[in-house]
Amino acid sequence: MTDADASRVRGSEVVISAALFDTDGVVTDTAAAHAAAWKRLFDGFLEARAERLGVPFEAFDPRLDYLRHVDGKPRNDGVASFLAARDIELPYGDADDKPEVETVCGLARRKDGYFQQWLEENRVQAYPGTVRLIRALRTAGVKVGVFSASRNAAAVLENAGVLDLFDARCDGTDAAELALPGKPDPAMLFELARRLAVDPASSLVIEDAIAGVRAGAEGDFAMLVGVARAEEQADALAEAGADLVVNDLSELRLAGVRGDGPGDGQVTLELKTLATLADIDDAPELLREQLGDQKVASFLDYDGTLTPIVRDHTHALLDDTMRRAVDNLSRHALVTIVSGRDLTRLKQLVKLDGVIYAGSHGFEIDGPPGSNMSFELGTECLPELDRLETTLDEALSDIEGHALERKRFSLAVHYRNVAQTDVPRLQSLVEDALGERSGLRLGHGKKVFEIRPDMTWGKGHAVLRVLELMFHEPPLVIYIGDDLTDEDAFQMLAGRALCIAVRHDEDRQTAADYAVADTEAVRRLLESITRLVMLDSHQ
Repeated sequence: MTDADASRVRGSEVVISAALFDTDGVVTDTAAAHAAAWKRLFDGFLEARAERLGVPFEAFDPRLDYLRHVDGKPRNDGVASFLAARDIELPYGDADDKPEVETVCGLARRKDGYFQQWLEENRVQAYPGTVRLIRALRTAGVKVGVFSASRNAAAVLENAGVLDLFDARCDGTDAAELALPGKPDPAMLFELARRLAVDPASSLVIEDAIAGVRAGAEGDFAMLVGVARAEEQADALAEAGADLVVNDLSELRLAGVRGDGPGDGQVTLELKTLATLADIDDAPELLREQLGDQKVASFLDYDGTLTPIVRDHTHALLDDTMRRAVDNLSRHALVTIVSGRDLTRLKQLVKLDGVIYAGSHGFEIDGPPGSNMSFELGTECLPELDRLETTLDEALSDIEGHALERKRFSLAVHYRNVAQTDVPRLQSLVEDALGERSGLRLGHGKKVFEIRPDMTWGKGHAVLRVLELMFHEPPLVIYIGDDLTDEDAFQMLAGRALCIAVRHDEDRQTAADYAVADTEAVRRLLESITRLVMLDSHQ
């Protein structure tokens, strides 16, 4: 998010008495399921059409085509929008068209069947940061509603276990019965506000779709929050009218809570940055209060958390005092080192047998000797990474100061020592080399571009996997990290862990709960945790 975008935040100025949440992509993680259903629909249709007409087949892009043409729209509008983008004309048809009929309505019915099939076979996940925010709003007496262009919204919310969190709902079935136009028209939002008995002028709209943000802007709602699950969406959501764009709703917190009771609450919103987080050193009783009689599971990043940030990543070595602090904690609580570094190299750097290692952002996990814990994901992408490494080694050869680091499951291009004027060209070369390579995607860290398998997996998933394998009862989870890649874990653990960020970049938005100043503060914190766990075990 740019400085210009940050200046649009009005949370300290706008008083909110109601919050209206979009469903897919904001409350529930169904974007992948919808994208898969749309891809199955359009690829089948386009392939048959290409064969019939003798024209080239161009597949549906489940990321770009989904975001541009179908995300947030009623099914019929999504079909029509995508077909228009491909210059394909079909009869519109009517609501009774069967799925096999090649009309806009028929294709929309076919897509619904594909999605229903997915819903019957899978469990929908609600975003933890969203659930935490909704519960906080309800506790503060703020009315909460949910809307969706989908007729499946109630089934999705019930599947995810969050249907009862909302005071009112307006979905695709309601829109059809009331003949409400779809987004970007604000009609559905107005109807939901009416059902909540609230004034749009004091209501917050939270959306991940461009069409939904435009609807909120058209309806002159008090504040619009855009949720950019995909990095390329952030600028587009801001341009559509979002007052604030976040990666996840765990980056927001309530402020200025006031009101007389349920339904009468008013709040303002604050954006969390590393600069605004309370320092964990300022709350010495927090850990004692959180601990209770629970076991402790600590998850620690390596670079920038256990070792200071250095100009040359090969010199990021763990000192003896930090190693002792980690070792002592591991004797009394579960400790997992979660790092972007290759598993083998991570073990060489930490040199401790009593911890679990999650290397390559969690794509490879290995437990202590004799633990029988071993896990890896994405091995099918290794040959493509090998080829990309050769390509990048040649393409970047004339850019002074860069470092190409091959890890087993990723490629890191470090540019901390690259002249600022050369960084755009370096990024362009990396993006060009990645191109359309199957199964890989580009990620970002601190002064590094990181190419990894294009899978829904990261540090947060690794943490949940370790917890699933190691605990029958929920422990007190403590996650400490400093990097952008640690935000993945902060978001997935929102409301379920004590998330602590190392305060290197104070302007960065964050999903963490608390902060520490530097790696020395991390060491002191680990020692405090160890003392508390030891004290608790002796009581």
